[in-house]
Amino acid sequence: MGCITRLGCLFVLLIVAIGAWLTRDRWLTRLEQRASHAPRAAAVATERWEPLSGAAADTTRGALKRLGEPRGQVFESVSPAALASYVYQQVAKRMPTAADSVEAMANGDKLSLRAVVSVSDLGGAIGDAVGIVHDRERVELTGTLSVLKPGTAVFDVSDARIHGLPIPKGMIATLIDRIQPVRQPGVSPNALPLPIPRYIGDIRVASSKITLYKTVQ
Repeated sequence: MGCITRLGCLFVLLIVAIGAWLTRDRWLTRLEQRASHAPRAAAVATERWEPLSGAAADTTRGALKRLGEPRGQVFESVSPAALASYVYQQVAKRMPTAADSVEAMANGDKLSLRAVVSVSDLGGAIGDAVGIVHDRERVELTGTLSVLKPGTAVFDVSDARIHGLPIPKGMIATLIDRIQPVRQPGVSPNALPLPIPRYIGDIRVASSKITLYKTVQ
């Protein structure tokens, strides 16, 4: 009796298998349709440091040119390194502190910049505050970007580090003064002014990129 039962089960399974094979076109199509509508994992933006370069600056220069055209785009997105490279070319000659290995990164709605500089150029008090003994160290600034007025954006620094060590919040303004000795009216003590074309009305940082918006008249 057990043998007959097992043979009967095998016969039923065989019939089911044959039926599934003969109707595969219909049920395979349904499975593919369900799979195509299934939610996919969202792409995760990877935050990473990118070096500044002349080619990166040219990318921003091209984006600004397109925004400046009368019938051009109303916004353009560039990488953090592209915008930082463009701005750095504009201000490097006016900065008293020589820097190398300059890099940029976006994290959330904030921009980070870092470079290797001479600590003595930043003032002895800053180096002493974090116990720095080497002459050249990596300095990292993190903050937000915004447009202050036509032709000027600001990088408002909320966190500053030397050799990975945070400096006191009250000393950020001192550090900014060493980087940019000439302060413009209306600029926060913790902010660095950045030159931009007058037709740029807004700057936003999100998803590891920076979007420039043209003022629409």
